[in-house]
Amino acid sequence: MTTARVWSVTSTTPTQADAVKLARATVGERLAAGAEITGPAISVFWHLGELGEGEEWRVILRTSAASRDALAARLAELHPWDSPEVSAAPMAWCAASYAEWIERTTARQRAAD
Repeated sequence: MTTARVWSVTSTTPTQADAVKLARATVGERLAAGAEITGPAISVFWHLGELGEGEEWRVILRTSAASRDALAARLAELHPWDSPEVSAAPMAWCAASYAEWIERTTARQRAAD
């Protein structure tokens, strides 16, 4: 079994502006090579002992296997919520040139450390 080279890391935010802020910060810091923002979406959830409903914006970031954990930590640090969704899924397949771009872009961040 091979390890995925590219990961999709997802979070949701209460506003479009929050989503853009997360995307700009993490892509600007080279923790992710790119981001997509979609929304609004209606979310139904259980929180603080009550059923809740609200509008959310989804941020999907593309990163390398080597940068995934640092990206997740940074998202949690920047996020406006105390317990935000930060989840990741390996990309089962993508073009080799795309994976190389992701790895090259996020490697620049690690090289600066």
